[in-house]
Amino acid sequence: MNLPQVVAPAGESGTERPVVGLAVGRGTGPEVADVFERVLGALTAGLPHGVAIERSPRLYHSYRSLRAEGDVARIQALTAEDADHYERFCRTLAARGVRAVFRTAVNAQSLYLVRQRLRSVKVDLLTGAGRSLLLVRDQAQGFYTGDNRHTPGEVTRTMTFSREITEAVVTYALRRARREWPDGPPDRIVMAYKFHLLDGALDTWVAGLADRLGIRVDLFQPDTVNRDLITHGLPDRALIVAGNEWADIMHVMLLDRFGNDRQESRCTENVCLDPGLSGLVEYQTVHGSADDLAGRDLVNPVATIRAAALVAERHAGCPGAVRATEQALRALDERGVRTPDLGGRHSTSAVVDALVPLLDASRTGGAPKGDALVGGS
Repeated sequence: MNLPQVVAPAGESGTERPVVGLAVGRGTGPEVADVFERVLGALTAGLPHGVAIERSPRLYHSYRSLRAEGDVARIQALTAEDADHYERFCRTLAARGVRAVFRTAVNAQSLYLVRQRLRSVKVDLLTGAGRSLLLVRDQAQGFYTGDNRHTPGEVTRTMTFSREITEAVVTYALRRARREWPDGPPDRIVMAYKFHLLDGALDTWVAGLADRLGIRVDLFQPDTVNRDLITHGLPDRALIVAGNEWADIMHVMLLDRFGNDRQESRCTENVCLDPGLSGLVEYQTVHGSADDLAGRDLVNPVATIRAAALVAERHAGCPGAVRATEQALRALDERGVRTPDLGGRHSTSAVVDALVPLLDASRTGGAPKGDALVGGS
């Protein structure tokens, strides 16, 4: 399928509208995408020409929709098609200068093929209990990447680690830490990898990079990092760079221990380190596709709302969007406007219906119109 070459329309002053990419997967993806478009529209309504949202023409598979295909060869083919299409979509946007994509949950196997090709890292700054922790997940190499070869009764998975990618990931993590903590370096830099399976190569690469940069990097096995977290915790301003084999599992635990947040309400970002993508950032919810909730208007919209606020503030020229959104979410929570997974009785659309007037009021400095915070479904 050929991707459309759409150029964002220019405003009256000749300045192009900000463009944001949107990629939608199956399951609750269409509902989540609608939330994103609606909230981003409300947050950017004050811009002279608004924001152009460019949606990928392909509806990408979730794991459940792929499993319904039944046949391994068919699943392989569709996985490859989704990965190839989404990679082209991202590269096409980046070539036109687009810097942000929001993606709903899609099948992980397709997704990690793309992350390997685009050299992506997932970034999440966790704050709570007077401490901050920056987690940078290496999604560009390791078991989550690679290719499968099928023979009767057996799957052989081949993966790669490289010095070049390892150094790129660590270098980006340090640069991001300086951005998050501009007044000084991280108090501790920890890497969590299964390095003992790589014949000493990874620890040699890390030691060489640390010597060149003049910094200390502690490379540990994941079980050692877990023990230290349980026994000692972490100092403020700790930077953890981790292989996905550990970080994917521990992300939720770190949110609970250090971030004071729930997975279902959290959004995060994936930064593309491939030189050809010029820092394209992909935003996503931490929760999955929730196929069992598809079409029921019950998916928790909070993570998507937060992603829309980040995109509005960082990529659409709307300073204060994150603060205004968090204030609006607190107001909804105080009034009990929440979806059933959070103990409420409101639908997805009812939560957004209640939120939008508060965002409008924040933008205009007035009071919300109507009684949008009452009721629910």
